[in-house]
Amino acid sequence: MNNVISIDQKTESNFKKGLKIGIPVSIGYIPIAIAFGLLAKSAQVPDIVTMMMSFMIFAGASQFIGINLMAAGVAYWEIVFTTFLLNVRHFLMTASLSQRLPKKTSKKVLAILSFGVTDETFSVASTQQDKELHPTFLLGLNSITFVSWNIGTWMGVFIAVGLPTSIQSSMGIALYSMFIGLLVPSLKKSKETIVVVSIALFVSSLFYWIVPYFIQVSSGMQIIGTTVIAASIGALLYPKEEMK
Repeated sequence: MNNVISIDQKTESNFKKGLKIGIPVSIGYIPIAIAFGLLAKSAQVPDIVTMMMSFMIFAGASQFIGINLMAAGVAYWEIVFTTFLLNVRHFLMTASLSQRLPKKTSKKVLAILSFGVTDETFSVASTQQDKELHPTFLLGLNSITFVSWNIGTWMGVFIAVGLPTSIQSSMGIALYSMFIGLLVPSLKKSKETIVVVSIALFVSSLFYWIVPYFIQVSSGMQIIGTTVIAASIGALLYPKEEMK
């Protein structure tokens, strides 16, 4: 009986620890999620679709890209494929975290935990000094960030109702602002990133200015092509063992 109580207390303690550590991340998510809600509203995406995207997808960059592609009238399969490419890194992040979880962790629990992993929660979890991470710690960390992202989305959707049309339509700049904010710190730290980004800009320019003279390529395929080509060249130029 005492062992059961001890296990329950440890589980609760780890969950609370995850919640506490996730607070800074969750606070940072709210303004970005509000911007997402406002952007979706300006793109005339139905409110239920916007809220279900945050509830079922929970991937900020993919959601912003998805809204942008929807507004551009891109085919659904192109949206799905583009967001899949954008999120391939999650396979690596979740695989890395799974190595630090107890071996007895069930596949159902692993599936639930993997859903809540984002770039930020992965960074927080992977920098923990504990050699082994408790599943409830990750659950607490993922839960508070998931809730804050959804609350921010709802706020954005309902705040937009009272905003002038001119302000709503200008929210499209939020997508570019977010990616610039994510990109600039990486450019300062890595010359490899600068090279790969430059390649992506060059390829994207080719798709926009040159390729249409020979063949019509949709917006979705332009993004997919740019992503695949730039990432492939980057992988060839900078193999894993050479990257800093």
